[in-house]
Amino acid sequence: MNRVAFVFHSAPHGSAAGREGLDALLATSALTEEIGVFFIGDGVFQLLAGQQPQAVLARDYISTFKVLPLYDIETFYVCAASLQARGLKEDTPFILDATVLAPASLREQLSHYDTILTF
Repeated sequence: MNRVAFVFHSAPHGSAAGREGLDALLATSALTEEIGVFFIGDGVFQLLAGQQPQAVLARDYISTFKVLPLYDIETFYVCAASLQARGLKEDTPFILDATVLAPASLREQLSHYDTILTF
């Protein structure tokens, strides 16, 4: 069975990358059970709780990330260095229960996937 990783590295607003990635993630969940979701760089902002996309005239797809466990997607990783560079901490309230990893550990986890899709 193919193991698929989804890497979100774009901020939630200003581009459609996050929404497109989420759509692909949900579609892929019907095809494989081994999915990992990684948040690096500005992608860590996808996980912040309490966002108000309507304030910047954006669509609210971020809350859809909360339903991923209902699709049996339960493996989430966040880059610790990306959090720190953006003034966030490991105890920042996220919409998903994600494991925070140092960059080297995150790369190690990512190496276990056959296919890597980046958004």
